[in-house]
Amino acid sequence: MEKKDLKPVRLDGKVDELAPGLSRRSFFMAAGAAGVGTATSLLGTTDAKAQSTDWTQPGNNNHVIELQNKTAFSEGAVGIDYYGHCAFKITSPGGASIMVDPWRDDPSGAWGLWFKQKFAETPVDITMSTHTHFDHDAIDRPVSTMVLDRMVGTFEFADLKITGFADKHACVAPGWYNWTNALKEFGVEACAPNNVGHMDMVVYVIETGGIRTLIWGDNRPDPAPEFWDAIGQIDVLTIPVDGSQHILSYEQADAIVDKLKPKVVIPTHYLNETTTYTLSTLAPADEWVKAQKSYKMLDSANMQLDTAEISGMNKEFMYFGHNAQTT
Repeated sequence: MEKKDLKPVRLDGKVDELAPGLSRRSFFMAAGAAGVGTATSLLGTTDAKAQSTDWTQPGNNNHVIELQNKTAFSEGAVGIDYYGHCAFKITSPGGASIMVDPWRDDPSGAWGLWFKQKFAETPVDITMSTHTHFDHDAIDRPVSTMVLDRMVGTFEFADLKITGFADKHACVAPGWYNWTNALKEFGVEACAPNNVGHMDMVVYVIETGGIRTLIWGDNRPDPAPEFWDAIGQIDVLTIPVDGSQHILSYEQADAIVDKLKPKVVIPTHYLNETTTYTLSTLAPADEWVKAQKSYKMLDSANMQLDTAEISGMNKEFMYFGHNAQTT
């Protein structure tokens, strides 16, 4: 068939009365110029949807390339910035940064309003999530080049080493609010081995600057013996404890601390008035912290730790309280 014989038709074989004189070639040229979304609309399908908006983020990977090309990294302190709930930005002495467990409100609305604002669009090199619950998985919010979502195994980059250990979410609420009963109402099991998929967990050990930091997430209090063996010696432990004992009871958390014997303990998953509403049913962690032998009430959302500073510490509790980084 010669070009002059081509008639304007839709791709489903019908005559396109809305665009007389539009050839197939012209159609695709116009669609390409307008963008894929326009082409999809013209084709009459709404099934194809982008699953991520990360491609719209500002910035680029220049910093990652800079770190990638380095052959040596300076020694120094590890930066820990608290963004409320279980979210931390950890910065290595060499400048590589990780955001762990950025939060959001439940998009279904089933669990109520928890947070006072959207999570900050913070530039970091790596974003990580321990599990798929809404208060840990806003992985689209940080402006990052890499996303390690529920990563199991070992990842090394720059002066960072990250190891993920698969385990299970706490499945029996120890406090006054029996949130785990809601899963029964949804017709699913909370506890292993037949738990619903969103009750799977990954615990992370982040090694940098000579410090091994354990991100407990919402992990269960009683993992199998091989879990403890794999974790090894921990310097800094982040652990979810609040006054309502939402994830762990005080006794469960104390047992974990006694077993791991970290130098530094950082409470998470509590009511932080800067970021969190009381509708979350959470409470501050003050009671648990002040019951410890040694603790420090921090006066900002930022701190730095180095090996020399923490070498003589033994289960020193460092509590961010209502401080939280919001930008």
